[in-house]
Amino acid sequence: MYISARLRNSVFLLAAFVMLAACSKPAEEPHSAAAPMDSLVSAAWLEQHLDDPDLVVLDCTVLVEPDGSGGFRSVNGRSNYESGHIPTAGFADLLGGLSDGGSPFDFAMPSPEQFAAAMEELGVSDNSRVVLYDGNGSVWAARVWWMLRWIGFDRAALLDGGLNAWKAEGHALSTEPADRPAGQLTVNLRPELIADRDEVLASIEDDSVTLIDSLPPAHYRGETTMYERPGHIPGAVNVPVFSALDETGHYRSLDELATIFEGKREDRAITYCGGGIAASSNAFVMTRLGFTDVAVYAASLQEWTADPDNPMQIDLESFDSED
Repeated sequence: MYISARLRNSVFLLAAFVMLAACSKPAEEPHSAAAPMDSLVSAAWLEQHLDDPDLVVLDCTVLVEPDGSGGFRSVNGRSNYESGHIPTAGFADLLGGLSDGGSPFDFAMPSPEQFAAAMEELGVSDNSRVVLYDGNGSVWAARVWWMLRWIGFDRAALLDGGLNAWKAEGHALSTEPADRPAGQLTVNLRPELIADRDEVLASIEDDSVTLIDSLPPAHYRGETTMYERPGHIPGAVNVPVFSALDETGHYRSLDELATIFEGKREDRAITYCGGGIAASSNAFVMTRLGFTDVAVYAASLQEWTADPDNPMQIDLESFDSED
C-alpha cells in the first residue's frame, strides 16, 4: 500500500533523527488579519503576518542531549527559546503542561481538558490562528499540531523549515517573552485521531488498516533498538519520518510526498514511532495529502514493547550476512 520508506527511550530516536538530517511553499497572501492560512507556511509568510492580532506563534522545541551514561535525555527547549526566538512567540512545553506527567511514558497524552487549558494559557482561542515551529525537523511542532486537531482545532500550521529557515532568511529573533492574554478554547474531541494499544493489536489482522513505522530503517528491521524489544509491529510498513524532508529541512513538494505515502486516501492508517513524536509528523504529511482517516499511536513502542504479549517482528533476512 505504501512504498519504502523510558531510555531505552524516545529521546535517543530523536537524537538520531537530528544527527541524520522538508515542502510545498504556499503562495504568499495579502497582509490581513483575516487572511486564510495553509497548514504549512513559509518564513516569508510568517514575517508578513507576524503582527496579525489573531496569530499565535509557539516555539515547541525539545532538546536532546547526552545523559552521561551513553544514552540521551530530553530537555525542554526553554533555554534556547530565551536566548532567541521568533518575535511574539510563546513557549509550548511538551515536557510540561502539554504531556501527562503522571504517566510512565515520555510525552504521554494529557487529558483533552489539560491540553486545552495549556493552550489557553499560551493565548490560543477558538478564533486564533496558530503557527508552530521547533529547531529539530518540525517533529515536535507536528505533535502539538496533531493534538490541536485532536481537540477539534483546525486553524494551525507548521512553519516550513522551522527556526532554521527563519534564521536562514535573515529574519530577526527576540528575547522578549510573549505578552498575550489567556484565550478561550472549546474542546470538540476527535478521539479517532489517537489510537491505543488495543486498536493497534486488532489492526495486525485487519487488511483494511495500514500501520506505518516512522523510525529509521535499521530500527524498523531490528538491527538496533531503543526500547524493550527490537523490530517493528507485525505488518507495519516503514516510512522514516525524515524521508518527507529535503536536504534543507523543508517538507518536500506534495507531488514528491505522494510517491512516499501511497494508498487509498479514505482507508484507516495508524502511524507510530517511539513516543508519538515522529509519528505525528508523518500524520501531518498524510493529512496534507488528503488522507482522511489517520491516527497516531501516541504511546507507540514505549508502551508496546514493554508488554511481552504484544508481538514484534524482526526482519532477519535483511541483515548483512557473511555467507
